[in-house]
Amino acid sequence: MQPGLGVPLGAAAVVVRGVLRTVSRHEWRGLENLPDGGCVVAANHVSWLDPVTLADVLVAAGPVPRILAKESLFRVPLLGAVLRVMRGVPVSRGTGDAAAALQHAVEAVRAGDRVVIFPDGTLTKDPDGWPMVGKTGAARLALTTGAPLVPLAQWGPQQLLPRTGRPRFWPRPTMRVLVGEPLDLSAYRGRPLTQALLREVTDLVVDAVAQLLSELRGEPVPPRWDPRTGSRRPAVGGQAPPAARPEVEGTA
Repeated sequence: MQPGLGVPLGAAAVVVRGVLRTVSRHEWRGLENLPDGGCVVAANHVSWLDPVTLADVLVAAGPVPRILAKESLFRVPLLGAVLRVMRGVPVSRGTGDAAAALQHAVEAVRAGDRVVIFPDGTLTKDPDGWPMVGKTGAARLALTTGAPLVPLAQWGPQQLLPRTGRPRFWPRPTMRVLVGEPLDLSAYRGRPLTQALLREVTDLVVDAVAQLLSELRGEPVPPRWDPRTGSRRPAVGGQAPPAARPEVEGTA
């Protein structure tokens, strides 16, 4: 049992790690880029298994992460149990509860926790699995708290648990994770959180995640997929359309 987690968290970590090691391999790089204190981790979203695989990675690198996830995932028998034990933050998007969840995330970061947000807002709809035009929750959380914003790319969970279809246990997939250095947000901090500013920072972090994913996959980054139009478009800072409800975005 990992020291410092306590009995419930430690037991959950042991079980999750044992299961994942049985059905998959792992290749993690860049964990040294994770700050010791509170931070916002922005990750791509390729599988419903992501909260579990990312918890495994981040627990190995230090404090237990807090993962913002759709409220419905907490009702999935095994996944919901893991999310609750890992102190996940349920989000009911489009409701007052969603804004409360983001405020809860703000308090968690300020208390020194690592908070994981998926800028895609849901499983990526990109036909090839790349990050989509991002939602602004991660940018808002990082700028509100002043905490580091850390990009993280992963590739592999979608092979173990595809978006549609049954789990695939053979051949054993490799869970690849690459953590980038915290983004330099000095030019944005202390400014009013306008939609244009949030969009620019969101494009910055999604671009960083996409570049890390490109390194993992060994493929060039394609133009960004826009789920609103169902087509690709260039992901240039400030060009993406504003989000309708920024205060509830960035959830699993």
